[in-house]
Amino acid sequence: MNRMSQSLVMVFLGGAVLRITVLSTTYLNYVKPGFHPFLVAAGAVVLALGVIGLIQEWRKPRFTIPEHARENRAPYQHRTADHDRTGHRGYDAQDSPGHFSHGEGDRGGDARLSHSESTDHGSRDDHEGGPWGHLGYASHRSHLGQGDHESGHGGHEGHDHSRGPRVAWLLCLPVFAIFLISPPALGAFAARSEEPPPRPPVTSDTYAPLGDDTVIAMPIGEFIGRAWADSTYSLSGKRVRLTGFVVPSAKKNRWYVTRIQMNCCAADGIPLKVSVLKAAQPPVDTWVEVTGTWVPPKSDKIPNGTVAPELVATDVIEIPQPVEPYE
Repeated sequence: MNRMSQSLVMVFLGGAVLRITVLSTTYLNYVKPGFHPFLVAAGAVVLALGVIGLIQEWRKPRFTIPEHARENRAPYQHRTADHDRTGHRGYDAQDSPGHFSHGEGDRGGDARLSHSESTDHGSRDDHEGGPWGHLGYASHRSHLGQGDHESGHGGHEGHDHSRGPRVAWLLCLPVFAIFLISPPALGAFAARSEEPPPRPPVTSDTYAPLGDDTVIAMPIGEFIGRAWADSTYSLSGKRVRLTGFVVPSAKKNRWYVTRIQMNCCAADGIPLKVSVLKAAQPPVDTWVEVTGTWVPPKSDKIPNGTVAPELVATDVIEIPQPVEPYE
């Protein structure tokens, strides 16, 4: 992966984060709402760094002359200057014994000399790769990251440090997931276990007394806490409304209204379930509002968290998925 590819990946990654946080509320399928400003800032920084990297790469010259190639070019420049001064390559015509003057009768000899020198010039250029041949070859090898290493110059100049590891391409996976798949919030598949998660003990002073409203809407987590740990049985005789998605049960004549609770992100989510009795089961993963009354446990010997609390439903209404699908 070269610098251009790295910058493109950063642009796509930053754009994907901004797409799910600024242009939509999709990020709520993966993290809690409190992470919104941090995600926006991170996406903006990554996008800006990617754009800066692209601009820098576009402004770079496509053909650069390595330092050792400039040194190899110097002798040829000296010979060219000498040739321009004397009319010959590398020596003075007046200091050469037996040299003919540039008269009319000597044009043939001078032509032969010029031809001989041009032949010698060509052979030297062929041996050295031409005045620009060595330069072009060195530049090409240096561009491939092999010039100095294989030509005996040593050091670290022969290694191309502008290329990143191939594993960096894995950064494209979340980009493809967001733009092509857009994974939904955790649902029934993540909550199919028949064992409810253990809940920490809660004292009776934690929950305030319930009002006299006809129907009391409450989170599933609060309903489970009151059912398991409220010694005053504050749920007795109260009609409550719970919101969640449908999860089937292995037991007959019941199903679960479920909500995922998370502390940070979807990776640490745990399912909170309430058994719904005396109501037909809607399709799996359907979001519903269930209204009903709590069924107290028949025995106080059942430890809290062993079985899901039960609710006798009086009304079940299908609803769209809430903007915030987690508790």
